Amino acid sequence: MLVFTTQLQKFGSKGEKTGWIYIEIPAYLAAELKPGTKQSFRVKGQLDNLAIQAVALLPMGEGDFILPVNAGMRRKLRKAEGATVRVAIDVDEAPIPLSADLLECLQDDPQAQAFFNQLSKGHQKYFSDWIEEAKTMETKASRIAKAVRGLSMGMSFSEMYRYFKKQKQDK
Repeated sequence: MLVFTTQLQKFGSKGEKTGWIYIEIPAYLAAELKPGTKQSFRVKGQLDNLAIQAVALLPMGEGDFILPVNAGMRRKLRKAEGATVRVAIDVDEAPIPLSADLLECLQDDPQAQAFFNQLSKGHQKYFSDWIEEAKTMETKASRIAKAVRGLSMGMSFSEMYRYFKKQKQDK
């Protein structure tokens, strides 16, 4: 397990990562977790006393990685940019659970299922988490329908999300 203390950092203008809060994992530390890896991989462990799992370390070049710290994580930590955090992480090899309802509905649309199956596990998880975070059955059903339709059109999660958001705005 890799254990160290660092500060939460924030990207200024950095393309799609603009404004992200993150923890930097320098190449020499990342090499202790997964030597020679230059691709994203999942970790588990703790940030201070917050348990984390299935969180992706994202490659930033030259062997360095970042661990994004989303708003939900920051609220639970009660910390913002510049705060010090104790990091204790290890590689997370556990399979990623996916929405059973989504997987069942994908069986009815071979084109959507084929596109979904070629997505990385992390990108499949975006769809699954969005569906499972629905607070009502109506919302969940609507999200499944949108996901299947978007996947059948060959859309990534962000493309699908923007597409249906624009559809709603145009009404």
